[in-house]
Amino acid sequence: MMKNVFQGRSLLAEKDFTKEELMYLIDFSQHLKEMKKKGIPHRYLEGKNIALLFEKSSTRTRAAFTVASVDLGAKPEYLGKDDIQLGKKESVEDTARVLGGMFDGIEFRGFKQSNVEKLAKYSGVPVWNGLTDEWHPTQMIADFLTIKENFGHLEGITLVYVGDGRNNVANSLLVTGAILGVNVHIVSPKELFPEQNIVDMAQGFADKSGSRLMITDDVQKGVKNADALYTDVWVSMGEEDKFEERVNLLKPYQINMDMIKSTGKDDVILLHCLPAFHDTETDYGEMVKEKFGVGEMEVTDEAFRSKHARQFDQAENRMHSIKAIMAATLGNLFIPKV
Repeated sequence: MMKNVFQGRSLLAEKDFTKEELMYLIDFSQHLKEMKKKGIPHRYLEGKNIALLFEKSSTRTRAAFTVASVDLGAKPEYLGKDDIQLGKKESVEDTARVLGGMFDGIEFRGFKQSNVEKLAKYSGVPVWNGLTDEWHPTQMIADFLTIKENFGHLEGITLVYVGDGRNNVANSLLVTGAILGVNVHIVSPKELFPEQNIVDMAQGFADKSGSRLMITDDVQKGVKNADALYTDVWVSMGEEDKFEERVNLLKPYQINMDMIKSTGKDDVILLHCLPAFHDTETDYGEMVKEKFGVGEMEVTDEAFRSKHARQFDQAENRMHSIKAIMAATLGNLFIPKV
């Protein structure tokens, strides 16, 4: 069987894929989702072994990769931060060569983008970025699948991200949206605007796709006419010392029902990559309430539970999209040039 155009490729950052390739992965995710719902087997990775490397813990990413692997007929092996020694007791290159000799594919979720790139360079097998400090590509396929499910198309949709504009999710949304022809607004304090090189990269893609980009600290201007409002935690893993600074800086950027109404669209959807601090039912939530008097952070409980919320559909879609990514890059499928 002819090799498909994804065969043997790694997914390290969205910028490495064309609009057509990203759309194929989104549509393939939808197809695999329908197959799973109908109980149709799709064991495209029968007999394969998958290494799941986690420097950073995760509920959704680990669960999605595990279930996706099993559904595809592959065997996943979880290696947590105490099991791997990337750059500590063993170089990333040496680790990559060892794992590449044992496994057919590698997922990596950690801090440095350079580490996932070295794994791809030296392992000789497809490597999938489950999150780094710079990019979150597997999340993006799920996110834009969720948007397409709700609106039937992507081109011309306006996606507004509100919060910390410099984190990996904001970077990925800006660049991926620009590639796909989605209008992306980043609404955040000026201190947390995306890095200029990310904005320039996104604008280059937007010039080709017709996407319109906006970076603003003006909430009313930024959220007007939004089809989708998206937010993420105010403090990312590894930045726990910045709680006070971020809470004070980002209070005006909390998604609440007033902000939802400010979009002017009754069918606007709310997205969040989770976990969300929408109440005090977590240790972090209790701590922030006690120290800073804030019981809800990036999104209010009312908004989180409203008719607009799609975050749990989005979470489920992580599994379907990861399945599509693994099957396309590692499976023995014929996929015509896209």
